[in-house]
Order: sequence, then structure tokens, then C-alpha cells
Amino acid sequence: MNYNALNELKARSLGAGKHSDGQGLWLVKRSKTAGKWVLRLTVNGRRREMGLGAWPDVAIADARRRARDARQALRDGDDPIVERLKARSTRNQLTLEQAINGCFEARKAGLKRDGEAGRWMSPLKTHLIPRLGNIPIEKIDQHLLRETLDPIWHKKPDAAEKTLQRVNLTLKHAAALGLDVDLQAAIKTRALLGKQRHVVQHIPSMPYSESPTFYHWLTTKTGAAPLALRFLMLTVARTTEVRLAEFDEFDGATWALPPERTKTGKLHRIPLSRDALDILTTLRRTASGSHIFSSHRGKHLSDMAMSSFMKREGYNARPHGFRATFRSWAEECTDKPFEVKELSLGHQVGSEVERAYQRSDLLEARRELLEMWGDFLAGK
Repeated sequence: MNYNALNELKARSLGAGKHSDGQGLWLVKRSKTAGKWVLRLTVNGRRREMGLGAWPDVAIADARRRARDARQALRDGDDPIVERLKARSTRNQLTLEQAINGCFEARKAGLKRDGEAGRWMSPLKTHLIPRLGNIPIEKIDQHLLRETLDPIWHKKPDAAEKTLQRVNLTLKHAAALGLDVDLQAAIKTRALLGKQRHVVQHIPSMPYSESPTFYHWLTTKTGAAPLALRFLMLTVARTTEVRLAEFDEFDGATWALPPERTKTGKLHRIPLSRDALDILTTLRRTASGSHIFSSHRGKHLSDMAMSSFMKREGYNARPHGFRATFRSWAEECTDKPFEVKELSLGHQVGSEVERAYQRSDLLEARRELLEMWGDFLAGK
């Protein structure tokens, strides 16, 4: 095959098709006036094609020079196609913020409500992106991370830990994109920052022996917050689950929480005791919207309504703590199986294999337990 078989005049006269210039260089024309240069190479025993630019924008002399450089790189033991991708990656560096957004998009299908609650991104937007967001992801190292997280490492340990965990996931995501990142940066940062001075503080709860008196006192109060607290105590549901509850989630004496509203991401059925059902019946007659509990503005109950009510009335315990109150009562005052107690709280029980075979949610057994709990609260 002749080398340098083409010239500018001949290239312009050729029709659509593939035309060889020799040594693996081809002019591929899609029409008489437009085409591209392609270099055929054998890399590690495999035939590869490397684009060298559009014709006629790239002249024959330039195409031959690019082909010559690529062949020389191949003789030197490099893959010219990979090296070009690396060069482009360096020119178009991905910032930390862009990498975080890409990682979030890839993971959000596995997050609650597709990450709409914002909890995955929140610590990053608060503590990391404002300081390091514009820095290329490939330049992120343990020193930058340490400097950024040091002010909150002991003061806000949970936020700092979540931030570092998500940085680690982001670095893995960037590595999968082919970027040259330090996958050990998070581990090194943790080593530099040291052990956190952090004592786990549980949400204050009320002793179960005091809960009937409190429950009776709630029945004397008016307003959405006291009524929501009674319903929360009877169902031992989470605060957010009660606040955002809608009438169409209830069917008879069962409350079916859809997966997107549960912490486990799975359907959770809650049996309603007689007193809980009475509250729901009353609410159906008086409510004006889709939420069973609403503020005076007609919106769902605010996230602090029940907690603020208890604090204002002088109680140290908080709404979420009633789940612990129930669990202590169930453990000490009933002989119900462990699985029934845990499923009543919406917890997952057993290993993944065990759950694959045991698919019952023990609804009727839990109904009996919550009825006992309702009777205890009502002093029956």
C-alpha cells in the first residue's frame, strides 16, 4: 500500500466511503464535502480505531502528524487512546461539587424518596462544598479534608462523620469514572483527626410507669399537638410518620405506611387499637385536608409541634422517646416474642436470609400487643 496516497485535491474529489492514506490512516467521508480522519492501530493484540479529527478542518499534513505521534506512543509502550482520554480529563477537570452531584445521582434511587429529603446532601452542602466545592476532585487529599472537618470533628461529630463517609463514596465514584483520585484520602483524614470525643445521647424518654398519667393529662388538652401525641403513643410510630399521615393510608383498623415513608424503605402496617381508631374516627369528622393532623394554617403539623408542646409544658421527655417507653414496657410487662415487639416499632428482624423465608409481619400478634399497650395507657 502506498504511503501518503492522498493529497488535498484528491481528497476533495473523492466521494463517500473509506479512503486509505497508508500506514493505517484513513479518510472516512460521509459525503463529498465532509468526513473524518481515523487511525487504525493494534493495541495489545486488538484492533482499535482512533479518531484524529474532522476533515477538512484537519488538513492531511496535520492528520499524518497526529498519526505519527500515536504510532510512536504505541512503540513506546503506551496506549495512545487512553493517554488522550487522560489528557482530556486533565483539561476538563471535575470539581468536587460536580463529583458529589454525580455520586448523588447514581445513588439516589436507593435513598428514601430518591433523596428528596435532602439528608444525604445536607452535611456536604453545609460543611464541605462551600470551602472545597470548586477544587478538582483529583486534588482532594487528607490535608484539605482535615482542615475543613477539624472545626466540627468533636463539636458536631455526627455531621462530620457523615460528611467524611460521603466524601469516601464520592472518591470511589470518581475512580470509577477513570479519574486519578486518592481512594485512601478519607481513611488518612480519619487518622489525622483522631478519635472523636463523642458520647451518644439518647432522646429523652418517659418511664413507662408515668406514661398513663401523662396520657390522661393529654386527654384534657385541646389542639392538634396533644391529639397527635396521643396517637403517636398508641401507635408507637415515628414522629414524622404521624405528622405526615394522610387519611388514604388507613384501611379499617390498619394503618399502611408506604415504603417511601418508612425508615426501612418497606411497607409497614400498623394495627390500630380501639383508642387509636376512636381518634382517627374523630379526625375524619373534623379534618378539612388530606392530612389527619394539620396546623391552624391547614398544612400538615410542623416538625416541632409535638416536641415544643412537651417542652413548653415542662416535660424533659420528647415524642420520639415514647418508642423506648413502649419497648421497655413490652419487655418487662408482657411475654410477647422478641419479633412481635421489634416489628411493632417497624424494625427489621433477622438476617436477610431469615427475612426471605419468614415473610409474615405478624400483624395480628402486634394488634394484640398494641391493644394491651393502649389499655395500659388508658389505665384500664
